[in-house]
Amino acid sequence: MTETYFDGATAQPPHPAARDAYAAALSEGWAGPGRLYTLGRRSRMLLEAARQSAAASLGVSPDEVTFTSSGTQAVHAGVLGVIAARSEPGPLVHSAVEHSAVLHAADWHERAGGTAVAVGVDRLGRVDADPLAGIEDASALVVQSANHEVGTRQPIGAIAANAAGAPLVVDAAASLPWEPVPEGWSVLAASARKWGGLAGAGILVVRKGTRWRNPFPGEDSSIREAIGEIDVPAAVAAAASLRAVVAEREELSKRARELTERIREHIAETVPEVELPGDPVDRLPHIVTFSCLGVDGEVLLTELNRAGFAVSSGSACASTRLRPSHVLQAMGVLSHGNVRVSLHRETTEDEVDRFLEVLPDIVAGVRRLSRQ
Repeated sequence: MTETYFDGATAQPPHPAARDAYAAALSEGWAGPGRLYTLGRRSRMLLEAARQSAAASLGVSPDEVTFTSSGTQAVHAGVLGVIAARSEPGPLVHSAVEHSAVLHAADWHERAGGTAVAVGVDRLGRVDADPLAGIEDASALVVQSANHEVGTRQPIGAIAANAAGAPLVVDAAASLPWEPVPEGWSVLAASARKWGGLAGAGILVVRKGTRWRNPFPGEDSSIREAIGEIDVPAAVAAAASLRAVVAEREELSKRARELTERIREHIAETVPEVELPGDPVDRLPHIVTFSCLGVDGEVLLTELNRAGFAVSSGSACASTRLRPSHVLQAMGVLSHGNVRVSLHRETTEDEVDRFLEVLPDIVAGVRRLSRQ
């Protein structure tokens, strides 16, 4: 049985542009780009071209772009770097529904003697437009552009207007493949896997005028020196696929939204005692999460996989442990028996139809087992 992949929010299938760019760069870009010999200079030229391409796709300057080894590294460097640049660090403020990379950075900051404040969200998963209300001298404000589990967009433009001078760090991993990020941010982090790049590449953008200092062991170096040498072919593939995705994302987003609307409507009509958390309208186009009352999420995941569908269950950032989702818990909605279906550019209508055909019986079967 061919498995149907419905976990595009974790990683999209490699984009053809990424495959081609990686293969072309591998023969020329494997040497260290910091070396002065010919092979090193070739790698450096490829890396600089990739940086210029990524900057053009993001609408920023090339010298504001740094490639990283992952989206997690980009988040950690962005969040902790702006805090380290403060002479007297105040609290790190973040929404309660951030990716685990942000939560881990906050924990690390607290263990180092700092303070962190988690700002709550409403039942749709949205943070208030003024999350710093009542909080003074924040070192950093971290808010994702849209939620990675339920798709709810955050009001980045309004939050930026209320940031009160605190650098706004935006984790744009979930949204960047599907739509532009609203203006006003100071630092942007993303993962190439989310738009069809390859594992081993992330992007960190620090806007001019934003203070940043190396928070990691080593010298007080620049961002690129602090990050260390990166996989040049993977960076080239990330830039090439990002350029391709930006060119096609309006059309793909429209198509994905039509499919997820069909999924939402069908689930609501055919699966009893189900909750579809997140904003039903102001959301990313490719994510549908649903929670089934009285259903074990791990069992449901196993049965769906047996039927040929790859979906994520439990917390999207801790799915191997299948712990209750901290995102859904912060929203105050059903946090057990939840499944995230996230589409990608290659998803077909037939795949969605097959999923909707088998889902009600699978949920019913899991519920029968749980009552035995």
